[in-house]
Amino acid sequence: MRALRRLAGPRRFLVVGDSKLVSYANLRDIMAAGVDFIAPASKTYVGVEVLASLDAAAATPVDYLAERDQGKPPEQRGSYRVVEDTMIITGRRTTDPVVRVRRVFVWSSARAQAAATARARKLERATGDLERLQRGLGGRHYPDVAAVQARLAAIAKQRRVAGPLRAEVGVDERGKPTLAWWFDPDALAAEQATDGWYALVTNLDPTQADAAEVLARYKGQEVVERRYGAFKGPLAVAPLFLQSNRRIQALVTVICLALLIFCLVERQVRRAIAPASTLDGLYVGQPAKPTGRLIFEALARLRLLPASGHDPPTIPRPPPLQARLLQLLDVDPTQPR
Repeated sequence: MRALRRLAGPRRFLVVGDSKLVSYANLRDIMAAGVDFIAPASKTYVGVEVLASLDAAAATPVDYLAERDQGKPPEQRGSYRVVEDTMIITGRRTTDPVVRVRRVFVWSSARAQAAATARARKLERATGDLERLQRGLGGRHYPDVAAVQARLAAIAKQRRVAGPLRAEVGVDERGKPTLAWWFDPDALAAEQATDGWYALVTNLDPTQADAAEVLARYKGQEVVERRYGAFKGPLAVAPLFLQSNRRIQALVTVICLALLIFCLVERQVRRAIAPASTLDGLYVGQPAKPTGRLIFEALARLRLLPASGHDPPTIPRPPPLQARLLQLLDVDPTQPR
């Protein structure tokens, strides 16, 4: 335990949160407590016009590879660019101290492509709704201007096209409602200008982490969240009532050690099968990426014969999948201890 303690060593706590973390009160208190943080800023603090003014070509490329892009050809991998400035957040009262933070703008090619795809899809769906509305003008459902305008408002809200949608509703000489609609190209261009951009705010010192390192640390959040899922899932940690802080500390230590073993087993199997990323038969007989949960679920079906006299405990004739896992973990079935 002393050796493990020396190996781990103290590390400064870093809070990586979502956009709800970014508020004047939160950041003021976090910085007053001397805690480091990284969080994305919502549109309340970084408006659309700010993102639209950024130029991806002028931003600095970042050497970061998303896990989903590993194994893909270079031309199919997502790319990232960053540009940094400072941001001042003020409280409601004039006596509130000013909070000054670093603001790192991130452009993601994958995010830009996803935004473009989503916009094309919503425009296509809105177009279908508008064409059906146009064909039904003067009919039972849309007999007058009020019904047409109500349907236009519903389409704009449901398909999220209120910004670029332009429409003119009128009546012809017979009193039948008329409709002319189009998507404003300037409004669409304004939306497109923000594709791929988002902003991170942090109080990390530039000497500790430049803009690229801020992005890398923020991207590490999903690893922590996945381990938190293991904490609540496979490890099945349940609430307990403890009478002293020492017992709480001891319980947390035991849980963290269990989580460490859980993660090391997963890491060992993944490293042993590299460069492959999946293991045959791991999930309902199908290939799957080894996770701690799947590995221990497979190993849970093993039988163990306890030691008897001078005979050590043994694992009798493990099935092929379990035998493969034991081999990857460098465990001898005849000497499991």
